[in-house]
Amino acid sequence: MHFGPTPIEEALGTILGHTLRLGSASVVKKGTRLGPKEVDALRTAGILTVVAARLTPDDVHEDEAATLVAKGISGPGIALADASTGRCNLHASVDGLLRIDRAACDRLNLIDEAVTLATIAPMTPVRAGDLVATVKIIPFAAPRAVIDACVSVGESRAVSVTEFRQWNAGLILTRLPGTKESVLDRAAGTQRARADRLGGTIAREVRCDHSISAVSTALSDLLNEGLSPILLLGASAIVDRRDVIPSAVEAAGGTVVHLGMPVDPGNLLMLARRGNVHIIGVPGCARSLDRSGFDMVLERIAARLPVTRADLMTMGTGGLLIETPARPFPRAGDAPTERHEPAIAAVILAAGRGSRMTDQNKLLAEVDGLPLVLHAVNTFLATDVRPVVVVTGHDGEAVRSALTGKNVICVHNARWAEGMSTSLAAGVAELGEDIDGAFIALGDMPRIRPAHVEALRGAFDPRYGRAICAPTWQRRRGNPVLFSRHFFAEMRLIEGDRGARHLLEKHAALVCNVPMPDGGVTIDVDTPEALTSLRTSPAKPDSTQ
Repeated sequence: MHFGPTPIEEALGTILGHTLRLGSASVVKKGTRLGPKEVDALRTAGILTVVAARLTPDDVHEDEAATLVAKGISGPGIALADASTGRCNLHASVDGLLRIDRAACDRLNLIDEAVTLATIAPMTPVRAGDLVATVKIIPFAAPRAVIDACVSVGESRAVSVTEFRQWNAGLILTRLPGTKESVLDRAAGTQRARADRLGGTIAREVRCDHSISAVSTALSDLLNEGLSPILLLGASAIVDRRDVIPSAVEAAGGTVVHLGMPVDPGNLLMLARRGNVHIIGVPGCARSLDRSGFDMVLERIAARLPVTRADLMTMGTGGLLIETPARPFPRAGDAPTERHEPAIAAVILAAGRGSRMTDQNKLLAEVDGLPLVLHAVNTFLATDVRPVVVVTGHDGEAVRSALTGKNVICVHNARWAEGMSTSLAAGVAELGEDIDGAFIALGDMPRIRPAHVEALRGAFDPRYGRAICAPTWQRRRGNPVLFSRHFFAEMRLIEGDRGARHLLEKHAALVCNVPMPDGGVTIDVDTPEALTSLRTSPAKPDSTQ
């Protein structure tokens, strides 16, 4: 390739090296192949010399070159974008774990300065469509010999994505005397959300005492059901191979492969097996969805990759994960402080007329011996969520009377007939500046349980992008939904007969879907038939044991 000043008379067919402005509205951009029209425009503008590149027969144009190299390095799970300006981007075509052959990438980058390859970090979990790597040709063309050499190196398929496969895990949560069920509810919800984003499900959950006999029995039951992996989240951290959880694994016929890993947070992870089934002693930090060593292990299992003792022991490079507000620079010697527990409120919308219910006020209809509206109220009052705000409207005095003696704040919405948005605004307006987030709930959902509420609270953390937490059952979203206070102002601006549901689509990147153990989050009462069905279908007991 020849590059440099070129007389305008010789510029036809060359590639412009720098953008030129030919007046207020006319521009010839860098990288443009100069045809007769462009040459005439440049000449008319008085430009007699341009800086341009002229390709030789041995050169490969930048876009073609970038595409050839990108194709050469792409393995399974990779899709290429169309090349432009000498750049070809590689995207994941499946949800999975990014695999990088670093040695091959280094060899490619060492061939010639004309060709560069950049990737995101290896073993990163990615979603279909995510950008994972980019090939950039620095000049406007590269010698064919250089491109051929790069393609040859790329035959190792240096960049690939190993797809997450469906998996069904068992979860064991242990309790000590005094352990609150709400703590276990949150921990279970967090593991369901974690599994869901890696293509898996928590197929069965068992709660038992923190003892060798109880854990080994629960473990044997889950193993006999064919679940894999088995996640053991103890009420107390594993500090020794002779501790309760490792001992229980051995009592159930398993083998402890390794205890501990050079990743922080996540040091106290235990890796065990029985046959081909991975058994993971989950570190306490995994009660949060913040990234830890547990995630690094679970991601490999979800992608059907082997996890060995050596794998754990070589995760130390890059294993010191970012500091979190919950652990403020402990390695610098600062005294640890308690994590701020978000102040969460609930807004229960109970103002609508329910036009499909004929003349009956559905919120006052009895289900399991209680007015329908009391079920949602009692669920939130059974948790630490405060305040609980109930927005009334149609038949407001009767609804308020049904709530007599309950620790709730009743707000009457005189504009209830204008649509749900007015009730939403009235409820949110009642929340103080000290509230960090609020559940937006419907008054006609009697199968919502405290466990659903706690699971959503466990996943909620706006600091790490989980500013909206929505419950799901069999991939269907339900209610209630937990929103950060960041959205309160936006809720007040909603108009018409709609609530906050559309905010989930508008702010999809901030939504954390939290799978639930039952379908209670999807059951509401909109018709007389639905009410009759609900009355003849008693509430199901908790799915855990």
